[in-house]
Amino acid sequence: MRIGLFVTCLTDTLFPQTGKAVVTVLERLGHRVEFPMSQSCCGQMHFNTGYRREAAPMVAGFAAAFGGYEAVVTPSASCAAMVREYHPVLAAGDPVLARRVGELAPRVHDLATFLTGVLGVTDVGAYFPHRVTYHPTCHSVRMMHVGDAPLTLLANVRGLDLVDLPDAATCCGFGGTFAVKNPDVSAAMCADKVAAIRQSRAEVVAAGDNSCLMHIGGALTRMRTGVRTMHLAEILASGGGS
Repeated sequence: MRIGLFVTCLTDTLFPQTGKAVVTVLERLGHRVEFPMSQSCCGQMHFNTGYRREAAPMVAGFAAAFGGYEAVVTPSASCAAMVREYHPVLAAGDPVLARRVGELAPRVHDLATFLTGVLGVTDVGAYFPHRVTYHPTCHSVRMMHVGDAPLTLLANVRGLDLVDLPDAATCCGFGGTFAVKNPDVSAAMCADKVAAIRQSRAEVVAAGDNSCLMHIGGALTRMRTGVRTMHLAEILASGGGS
């Protein structure tokens, strides 16, 4: 397949290794991955904060950048959900754009559901000999409906010891601008998440969104837990062919 990589703002600016990992995994499976240079923000932050008029041009920009691809894959379930669920809402007033968005949105996927649901792949040939637990991010569970896809992929990584995360479905407290507007509540929620991670005795905590990993990772570092955060894509890209 000819796949467009929607890298997202956060990954592009702070975690570029995740974007590279997505390319590694998809190319290992024999697909052609391209990075359209005209891509920009999906508008989620603007939309969630009430700036719908400012977010609308981003919808048109996204459709222009990715309209020609068989599939669009992103390392963020949160941003994928924005495109699939809310770009059609923002495009509703423009019949031409609404048609383009309606055709494109179903082809936008987070990495885990693309691998298991579209490609039918559960083993990507990865090797990662570490004790790992998985944090299911809110958007991945409630909007992208990833289900067990990430856990299935991790379970098929050679050498990986996958351990349960207590109260896994509990939010980490990031929530985009929620963490800025409600810092005390956000920090308390993150403290509970860190306590659960430490209880799992994992070396690494994985997730499908770097935003949540950034939030959790900051707390883990400040508490000197020694636990690393890694995006699911980076684990799946590890040790190919070993």
